[in-house]
This record gives sequence, C-alpha cells and structure tokens, in this order.
Amino acid sequence: MSDRLTHILLIDDDSIFRLGLRTALEAFPDLQIVAEADTGVTALNILSESENAIDLVILELSIGRNPNQSGLTLCQRLKTNYPYLPILLLTAESEPSLLMAAKAFGVEGYCAKGCEIAAIVQAIRQLMRGESYWPSDLPVLITPVRPPSWHHKMRSQGLRQIEDTLAQVTQSLQNPKLSTLDWLFWSGRRRELLAARWVVNQLLPTDVIVVEHGLSDEEQNAPSRLPSNRVTRQLPAASMANLPLSQIAQPSTPFEVTLAKLQSSLSNLSGVVLEIDILQAEKKRDLLYIVLQKFEEILAELRFSQVTLEQLPQKRSQILQDLWQLSITEFFGKYYTLPVGNDEFEVVKVMLGDTVIVQDAILDKIPLVVELLAHQLFQTPLMIDNVSYPAQTPEALARIEMIIQNLMIQVANAVIQPLLNEFADIETIKQSFYDRSLISTREITRFRNNLSWRYRRFQLLLEPRAIFESRYDLFVLSDTGIKQTSIYAPRRQELEQLRGIAFAVTLAYETRDAIAPRLRGAISWVGQGVVYVLTQVLGKSIGLVVRGVIQGIGSSLQDTRFGKNSERDK
Repeated sequence: MSDRLTHILLIDDDSIFRLGLRTALEAFPDLQIVAEADTGVTALNILSESENAIDLVILELSIGRNPNQSGLTLCQRLKTNYPYLPILLLTAESEPSLLMAAKAFGVEGYCAKGCEIAAIVQAIRQLMRGESYWPSDLPVLITPVRPPSWHHKMRSQGLRQIEDTLAQVTQSLQNPKLSTLDWLFWSGRRRELLAARWVVNQLLPTDVIVVEHGLSDEEQNAPSRLPSNRVTRQLPAASMANLPLSQIAQPSTPFEVTLAKLQSSLSNLSGVVLEIDILQAEKKRDLLYIVLQKFEEILAELRFSQVTLEQLPQKRSQILQDLWQLSITEFFGKYYTLPVGNDEFEVVKVMLGDTVIVQDAILDKIPLVVELLAHQLFQTPLMIDNVSYPAQTPEALARIEMIIQNLMIQVANAVIQPLLNEFADIETIKQSFYDRSLISTREITRFRNNLSWRYRRFQLLLEPRAIFESRYDLFVLSDTGIKQTSIYAPRRQELEQLRGIAFAVTLAYETRDAIAPRLRGAISWVGQGVVYVLTQVLGKSIGLVVRGVIQGIGSSLQDTRFGKNSERDK
C-alpha cells in the first residue's frame, strides 16, 4: 500500500454504482474519491477548477446515450487537455474496437464492471506507478511501436522548442514595464507560437499505431511507461488488413483538408472585396487558423453538452456569436490595450460592442450553419442538388469542406469589421496588422468605402438575386487563393419574406424573364420583316430600275453606233 493519498474523479452516469464504488474504496485508506460526475461537461468543469487536486480518473466508457460519441470523445478530450492524468476504464462496454480505440487515445487501464474490488485497487495502484493495466485476454491490443518513429521524434523536438520559446514569451509579457509596441510584438509572437503548436499537433502524428499479433505473454503484460498523450493518426499499410474497419485510417477530414489549404496562397481571387484583405498575409493566415480551431472546440463542447438535433436552429445565432467572440479574444489578446490620445481603450471590449452590427451584417448571413452542425454532431445526410448523400461519402465531404471554409472566411471578416469601424486609422494598428499597400489614410478610406458599397450592393441587388435563383455564394480556398463559387439551395421561404427594394429587384428579374423572350421574338419578327421588305420589295424594285437604266443605256449606245454607221455608208 502506498503512503501517498490518491485523489480520484469518478465519471459514471449510474448514481447507484458511484455510491457502491465509493463505499467499497473506503476500506483502502490510500484511495479516495474526491469528486463525481455524471456527464463529460461536469467532469471537464471539475478538472478545470481543481486539476492539481485530481490524481486519477475512473471512467465509464458508455456514459451518455452514445458511447462512440460521448465516452470515446471524452477520453480523447481528457488526454488532449490533461495528457499525464491517468485514466482507468471501469466499464460495462466490451466491444473490442471501442476498447482498442480508447487505448489508442492514451487510456492507461481497463477493468470490466463486475470484477473484484481487489482488481480495481491493483489497477489504480499500478497506474499511479506509471504503468498500464490492460488484461492479456483482450482479443488484440494496440501497442505503440518501439522504438519511437521519426514522426514522434520530430514532433517531440519541435513541440519542446515551441514550449520553451512560449515560456520565455509569456515571461516577457508579464513585465509591467513593457511599452505598448513591445507588448504588441510579444503578443503577436505568442499567437504565432500557439498557432504553430496547433499546426504541429494537427499535421504530425503523435505516434504510429500497429496491431501486433503473436506477442508473448511477457510482452503483452509489460507495463508501458511511454507518455500517454497519444492519438491514432496513421497506420502502416501492412497492418491495415488485420484491423477492423473502425480502426483503419479514413480519408482526410474536411478540417484537415482546410488546414492544408491554409498553407497555400490566401490571395483574394473572388473579385469581391473582403475585410481580411487589409491584413498582412501572415496575420490573415493566423486569423483563419484561430477561427478554425475555435470552431473545432465549439463542436467538442456541443458534443459534451449533449445538444439535440432539434435545438440546433435555436442555438445557431449564439454559436456563431460565441465563435466570433472567442476568435476576437484569441486574435487580439484579451487584455490588449490601445492608447489613443490621452485615453486607453481595451480593444476586445470595444470591438465586442459591435455585436449587433456584426450579427446582422455578417453572422446571420452565413449559410448552411445548421446543416454543418447537424452533420458534424449527428452524422446527418446532406442534400446536394436535391439528392441525399450520407455522411462520409465523397460528395458529402466535399460539400462540408466548402461550408467550413466559407464559415471560416466569413467569421474572419466579422472579426476585422469592428476593427475597421473603431480603430481603422490608428497608427499602431496599421503597423501591426495591415498590408503595406493599404497602410495610408487614403487607401484605408478607399478600402472602407469599397466595403460599404459592397454591403449595399449585396443587400439590395446580389442577395435578392441569389434568393430568386435558389443559390448560395460561398467563399472557398483553392491552391491559388480565395475564390467564390455557387451551390444550389432551395430558398423559397426567404423569397416570400422579401420586402421593399429587395422584393422589387426580384420583380424586375421576373419581369425581364417574362418580357425578354417575347421582346426578342418581336424584335426578331420585325427584323425579319424589314429584311424581307429590303430584299424582296425594295431590293427587287431597285434591281428592276437599275436593270432598266442599264438596258436603256445599252440601247442608246447601240442606236448611236448604228446611226453613225448608216451615215458612213452613204
């Protein structure tokens, strides 16, 4: 028995089982359940408030309605946020693929519900010694490759350098005597390091996972002391044939494809002026990274909060507003203060004051958000050109990729809009964020005027036309830059709600469509008549006249010639 007291967080939605396990562990003085949770959200809140007070987590994998979306997702989230916090699965779930997936995420131990309390205590103590506890009678276990692959070495070295530099930058930011320019520099450096760390975690696998058959009992039971913050990313081709379908690496997700495209050029090739066009290239890329990252975090929170499919339409506006606010705070820094004259302004606080304007002008106009959330959270099929495509089909993945990229670009525009409204011509902002070609007061004014004209034109002409033509215009990423594309979408309800000038525009298009073919037909008929008159009537008449004149001239010439010959004969 260890002298050190082990503080345990028990996560299980069965209150009777929690009470029974707490009572059973009271017989062991070194083990104490100090917190309980019946949902993933509650567990994460407990850990965020008392991370250092929890030594080990006991988790029921089948917590919630769907173990694949709740228990496994919670495992992944815990190992991402708390990589060195041991997790023991004490679960009634016995599906090998789910258990192997949990082990691949980094879970250190597993006990089946119904086992002896002595086995549970042994597993807890073994995990607290830095060992793993996985019974040898499981069908096939996922075992990390030994020695670590070159991916793992490269990733570890890179992350170590990033963490060391990040610690130095954070220490510099804590200096109360920093000037504003120095604070802006170090804040920007910190955001770049955070983005770099996220990119490394997304692009480089944390380890290569294989399925090893024919291991000896000693090898299978050998404790693993490697770091447990592992997420399955790649599988060697030779091992794929031996894996169940759920363990085979699937094609790149829309998020991964979008992340890869962010490495390419972000030039605006759409012909439509965008707020993010004013940013430096790296700042633009940084902002888009942040929006994408925050959207993934919001999706994870929605999964843990067990939002239902029916609640998504009501929560749409709040979700987009939260995404916008989180992106602003991360991009500019929560405590970013800007001196203007004799006053100092908290930039994020001032920009968040434009919530209503941004919500009405940009966020509420972003299309297909509910469809995106439903597909990502509940794997609902997508309607594409009136055809239903199930989740994970190539057509559905391609459409989701376009919707995600448009959402990312539009939210990034929403982040920059209040900056242009409130601090457009502040020298510090211009030097820190703006593209050099748009840094003069004249160019900034011209840029803002172009944006203003774009919104008026969109509201009065382009949006009514798109509604009338049953389509959405989306901004997407390509290998060469940002482009605009159109997709079909039924918008009958929006069409019936149009009023004023927007409604008049649709009437004008309808009138043109109704009159234009008939007008073209009438003009064509008149044209044919004019051609007939000119060719058949006037043309022939003129032809006859000209022919008569020519014949008359010819006769006169003959008479003159014959007359002269007659006189000569005399």
